[in-house]
Order: sequence, then C-alpha cells, then structure tokens
Amino acid sequence: MAKMVLLAEYVALNGTDLSNYVKKAELTTKVEEKEVTTYGSQGWKEVLGGLKSGELALEFIQDLAASALDSIMWPLLGTVVTFQVRADNSPVGTSNPSYSGSVLINGWNPIQGSVGDEATVGVSFPTSGAVSRATA
Repeated sequence: MAKMVLLAEYVALNGTDLSNYVKKAELTTKVEEKEVTTYGSQGWKEVLGGLKSGELALEFIQDLAASALDSIMWPLLGTVVTFQVRADNSPVGTSNPSYSGSVLINGWNPIQGSVGDEATVGVSFPTSGAVSRATA
C-alpha cells in the first residue's frame, strides 16, 4: 500500500481553483442506515442503505483583498455550485482520482478568530445531488 502526504490538494468551487487559499479539505460521504429487522431476523438487526449524502468541509486562509477569497465566496452565498477536489493538483488519473459534484453554499464566515490567530474561515457545505469519482 502506498503512503502519501498531502502537500498540494486541489480544490475548486464554481470552476475557480481555490487551492492557494485552502489549508484543509475533507469530503465525506455517507448512506442513511434503514433498519429492516423482522422476526425472521432471529434476533439480529438487519439494515439497508437509504439516501446518500455528503459534505465538503474546508478551512481557508482568509484574504479580504479585491478579487481574492472573500470577494469570490460572498456572491455564492445561498447558491448551489460545482466542486472538484483531489489529493494532488497533478492531472486526474488512477492514482489521483477526482471527486466532484455540487454543494450548497449555506454559510460564509468572513471574519472569525481571536487575538493573535491567523485569519481563517472554516465552512462545511452539504452536497446537492450525486458525488462522482473519476480517474480519467
């Protein structure tokens, strides 16, 4: 099994490469657990998969300058936009799959932190529709 260190993740929202602002990116997907236990299950719980969902959590280094991060993200508030993430910014391939779909920009925290902290923005956006994995 190959080991890897994340050094150059690729993160794009609404077709804009935001990798230079991203400090941390996590894409999670899950499936609802639906219990279908019957007396015929003989005391064992049985489950089936229900609806799928996902979340894209990002931590940005904030930049309030004109044409920088805040001016890119603010107009997206309340909209559903495309996303693409991959472990490395090199081309998509079997060792560097791309995960893509759409997310709802359901919040934006332009200013957060305490005295002496770096200016970061932590957000979590729910996916809207299918999340795809591509290797080509």
